[in-house]
Amino acid sequence: MFLITCPHCGSRDASEFTYGGDATVARPDGEATHSAWMDYVYQRDNPRGAHWEYWHHVSGCRKWLKVQRDTLT
Repeated sequence: MFLITCPHCGSRDASEFTYGGDATVARPDGEATHSAWMDYVYQRDNPRGAHWEYWHHVSGCRKWLKVQRDTLT
């Protein structure tokens, strides 16, 4: 069972949430090159270990959370 702790609703099953993406990626500024935007949109690391992610609590308080998840466990 994969549990996510929501600061508003407490510990909940991950099925109540939707994945929102990597929380460590910085959006390029308005002067960024096409290549920088391509990297931002399509290139993602597949980290091993602790990693920060965005999750949306769609079946609860509907808040966005920044969650640290260990991809090994």
